[in-house]
Amino acid sequence: MGQSLMGFRKKNKTELLQGIVKAYIADGQPWPADRREIAAWAIRTKRWTAPSRSLVSQCAQELADAMRLEMEKDPQGRTVHAKHCAMIRQKDADGTFVQKALWFDNKNRTRKLMGISQQQWRNRILGECKQHRIEEDSFNENNPNVKPIQMSLNFEPDLLEQKHGTEYNPPPLEEEDDEDEENAT
Repeated sequence: MGQSLMGFRKKNKTELLQGIVKAYIADGQPWPADRREIAAWAIRTKRWTAPSRSLVSQCAQELADAMRLEMEKDPQGRTVHAKHCAMIRQKDADGTFVQKALWFDNKNRTRKLMGISQQQWRNRILGECKQHRIEEDSFNENNPNVKPIQMSLNFEPDLLEQKHGTEYNPPPLEEEDDEDEENAT
């Protein structure tokens, strides 16, 4: 990021959006909150508007979201993604390498593209698992008076269970059990 004459840098987009969330909370809005509630508040209070220059980016993101969600049946009857994405480096018109998200479908996929896509997907899952463990460790180490959260990152039992048609319904968010906290002290 560039620095101004005063030594301060401009806020990036993520920092601006994080500031909107902080303002939402500071305004006494319901918290915890759904992202759509925060977005509606941000638009209503004129803290966020879509810049016209970002329309192509916004459309591209919406197209990617739609492609990511498109499903179809494979010849064996399994529900699979109809479209896949692989981040690749490609030369542009002037010979410079640029990174592109190349979308393809099951009709024109190659082993190379599918392999790249699957490896990148696995890396995203690994990143999520790594951050999950950091969050869990942080909670457990900073809340010594409550029963620790201990979740396995071995998904094999879940995959076997889902293969046999069991549907997962997450439990509703419940208030902390004060009795557990009292017993832990």
